Amino acid sequence: MLEWWEFALRLGCAFALGALVGVERQWRARMAGLRTNALVSVGSALFVLLAANTVDEVSPTRVAAQVVSGIGFLGAGVILRDGINIRGINTAATIWCAAAVGVLAGSGLYVGAAMGAVTVVGANVLLRPVARRLQKRSNADIPDTDTDTVYRIRVVCTDSQDTHVRALLLQALSETEYTLRSLDCRRSDGDEGSMIVYADIIVSGHQDEVMEQLVRRLSLEPDVSSVRWRELDEEPD
Repeated sequence: MLEWWEFALRLGCAFALGALVGVERQWRARMAGLRTNALVSVGSALFVLLAANTVDEVSPTRVAAQVVSGIGFLGAGVILRDGINIRGINTAATIWCAAAVGVLAGSGLYVGAAMGAVTVVGANVLLRPVARRLQKRSNADIPDTDTDTVYRIRVVCTDSQDTHVRALLLQALSETEYTLRSLDCRRSDGDEGSMIVYADIIVSGHQDEVMEQLVRRLSLEPDVSSVRWRELDEEPD
């Protein structure tokens, strides 16, 4: 049986290190962020602590093995299909690693748990630019139609015409095979009578000319004061 202070120390270590892993995910606005990774680490530690405090328990590692298999269901919940891309794999792997950090902390291996948490954060932060460079070099030999590009269109209009502008965007996209990922409307900070409509569109390859045509079409509207587009620089998670 563990003393209460040892129990609290292991649990606190799992919480702190799980939160450390989750900070990077939260900063990048991923689905599983600070709280999720902290809870995964704490939950894993609690299961291990239960085994450590159970009388006549021969092998607490059996509980750790069940944690590893059980965490797979949670990781599968954050993996999503977005067009031809699969998103959330890296986040699911991070959740899996957070569970491993919790198991180490719950077992009293503080140094190993800390090293694991630092390694996970380092992999997510330091390897990100390397992965992006490799992805760009790989895409150089692949036709653009094999990859998806996300464009963001920004339209500034009067507050009475934002519904009309959104309807025009939806109508224009209905005539194409492009996918509308999000459509948002916000009030302009500089002008109380203006609204800003944001539309994120997923297309196959690079369709800059099509975006220009869509922008010119929207700019002809009398209540539209500004229209522009840009390509979002993002990678599948």
